Amino acid sequence: MFASAVSRSASNAYRSVGMETSVSSASPHRLVAMLFDGLSDALARARGAMQAGQIADKGRAIGHAVRIVEEGLRSSLNLDDGGAVAADLNRLYGYVALRLTHANLHNDAAALQECSDLIEPVRSAWLAIDPARAGVAR
Repeated sequence: MFASAVSRSASNAYRSVGMETSVSSASPHRLVAMLFDGLSDALARARGAMQAGQIADKGRAIGHAVRIVEEGLRSSLNLDDGGAVAADLNRLYGYVALRLTHANLHNDAAALQECSDLIEPVRSAWLAIDPARAGVAR
């Protein structure tokens, strides 16, 4: 049991260092892509926990998803210079955060799916951007 706990702790530390290295060396474009990936992962974990009746795990996964939306995606918008696109994304992210909270409170798998369905086109469009052609730093 002790060896397993040490192994798990070492594994978590390795992942943490790896993630920190990825984040510190990533371009702004890649950081947003990582946020979308993390959001997709959190939504999948929330769905699985909801189906398994694991309430605490569901709450943690949805809480993580809300933080990604609010503190990552939404807070990175430039509302002063981003025009209508930034304003529309701001409203979308606000709505998604509300629906995630609803999904958590009501065990609503359909609301989780709605959030995935709303975010996926934005994620796909972001990933389709070629930073070099768009003048974005890699």
